[in-house]
Amino acid sequence: MQDNSASRFVKKTTSLQGSGSQKMPPLDAVSQNPATKDSTEEKGMRLQVFLAHSGIASRRACEALIAEGRVAVNGQVVTAPGTKVLPTDEVCFDGRPVSVERKKRYILLNKPAGYVCSLADEKGRSTAAELLAPHFKERLYNVGRLDMFSQGLVLFTNDGDFAAQVSHPSSQIEKEYVVDATQSIPKELVDKFCRGIRIEGVFYRCLEARLVHPRRLVVVLIEGKNREIRRVFEHFEIPIRRLTRVRIGNLGLDSIPEGGFRELDSTAVAELIALCNKN
Repeated sequence: MQDNSASRFVKKTTSLQGSGSQKMPPLDAVSQNPATKDSTEEKGMRLQVFLAHSGIASRRACEALIAEGRVAVNGQVVTAPGTKVLPTDEVCFDGRPVSVERKKRYILLNKPAGYVCSLADEKGRSTAAELLAPHFKERLYNVGRLDMFSQGLVLFTNDGDFAAQVSHPSSQIEKEYVVDATQSIPKELVDKFCRGIRIEGVFYRCLEARLVHPRRLVVVLIEGKNREIRRVFEHFEIPIRRLTRVRIGNLGLDSIPEGGFRELDSTAVAELIALCNKN
């Protein structure tokens, strides 16, 4: 989607007051220091970390998968996430052997509407990861989500440290959206969304919001609660025609076509991590 006024709407990352979250440490030295990596392999790696580095899912998601009994070590189902595994151990996920992937990938996908951000969908709906599967042999998972009916940028990786860093609440990475409504957006919605509004017991507040057209709103979020923008618009009975995420931190939609992707170079990855460390 092209929108010059929206693409220019890029502001400095601002810390959200009252976060109360612990600061996420810089990327684990294990991934940067070969000697440290060897020592870690000798002592064992936590199972959820092993799975994250194998491209199964983020560490937090892997903890849930382990608790569900979907992971086995040397033929035995393990449900304790902190279990240590050695390079000689056989780890299986859903009955299939998995191993740590040495090649790290960082992909920025322009997700079309109609795709879910999930490892697999119990309803048989298409997943965003399927758009990348023909192009990469590594198992990639999404960092953060975008609901099925929304479109725009979603990060994919097989680097557990990177995923943990970017998705941690303390990173406070800005996410910018363009919201197209079917009718004029009232100023009351914009003002209350900026000041903060409680809907069905949940408090929603954006970092920035600006009308660029009577029916188009640019919104910047940091925390990004589940379906936050949609719930606010529903509260004011304003139907959304299209919701597009156009920026994640320093990464913009640019010219990535719908359903297309861009592999991030080391500079772009480093800049995003620097934003996490800065906040």
